Amino acid sequence: MTGSTRLVLASASPGRRKVLRGAGMDPVVLVSGVDEDALVAALPDGAGPGEVTTALATAKAEAVAHALDAEVGADCVVIGCDSMLYRDGRLWGKPATEAAAVQGWQAMAGRSGELFTGHCVLRVSGNRIENRAAAHAVTTVRFGRPSAADLDAYARSGEPTAVAGGFTLDGLGGWFVDGVDGDPSAVIGIGLPLTRTLLERVGVSVSDLWAANPLTD
Repeated sequence: MTGSTRLVLASASPGRRKVLRGAGMDPVVLVSGVDEDALVAALPDGAGPGEVTTALATAKAEAVAHALDAEVGADCVVIGCDSMLYRDGRLWGKPATEAAAVQGWQAMAGRSGELFTGHCVLRVSGNRIENRAAAHAVTTVRFGRPSAADLDAYARSGEPTAVAGGFTLDGLGGWFVDGVDGDPSAVIGIGLPLTRTLLERVGVSVSDLWAANPLTD
């Protein structure tokens, strides 16, 4: 590699972009447009949380990889991610409404849940996918007990309906998370340790990406 490999984030998530920028890289951001509900419905019965989130991350990365312009697609890595909260025996994505966000928090207050984040890294060269690696991270999140007034205000903020499980670690919801057991960056949406491992599997180093994707502001 010659230091020209662009980093493409297949996600509109401001949290994921913030994690990457905080780690010294300015990614190209492209949104996949994948129909997540249809993809999950097509998975085999009994697919586990890790399989579901990794399948979604892979679909997002592949969709973006096939839509790259020729200049970026000449030499890049595409990272796809998907996060869902696993509690009470099922996966929870983004709450559909403010009321659903409040109900979710009432159910998980004072308890723990597992945040599954699927990751997929595609090595693209000459506008072709040359290599790929995928896996998931699991982080246990210990939820606090927000007051009714705080919970209503949080729901009205619009944040919980925009994020998996109805909470964030790096935003307003951080006030109501008592702790995490595992990788905090994975809770935000992209686990740096796992992503580094996947990059190594496809032959890309962090230092090369630092050189090719410097922060511009």
